[in-house]
Amino acid sequence: MKQTLLQEKYPIYILELDKEETSYRNVEDIISYFRQKIESHPVAVLIGEFDHYAHTTSLPESKIDEGITAGKNIVFCFGKELMSPKMLAVRPRSIGVAEIEGHFVISFLEAPNPVANASMEEWTLALKSH
Repeated sequence: MKQTLLQEKYPIYILELDKEETSYRNVEDIISYFRQKIESHPVAVLIGEFDHYAHTTSLPESKIDEGITAGKNIVFCFGKELMSPKMLAVRPRSIGVAEIEGHFVISFLEAPNPVANASMEEWTLALKSH
C-alpha cells in the first residue's frame, strides 16, 4: 500500500492488487468484504454503496479511462465524537474499489482519526491474504 497526494492536496492510500493475489474475483466481492468489516466494527456504521461506474456511464458526456471496467464506493462513518462542526467536512469515510485490466485498485482518503485510518489500512491490506 502506498500513501500519496492526489492532485497535490488530497492525502490518499492506494493498494493495487493483482487478481492472483486475492481470492476476491470482482468489485462486488470486495465491497461485500468491506461491508462485513464495517458492520462488525464496534463504532463504524454503514451508510451505503455508490456505483460510480454505472452512474458515470449513464451520463451523456461521460468520460471513463478505457481500462476501468467497474468502480464502486462503500460509504461509512467512524465518528464517535463530534467536537467541532468543522469535522463534518471530513466525514463520512469512503473506500473506492476499481477493476482495471486484471487487477483491483483500492483507495481511500486519509482519515483525521488515526484509529479509523489504521482500521481502513488493516482491512485493505488483509485483502492480500484471502
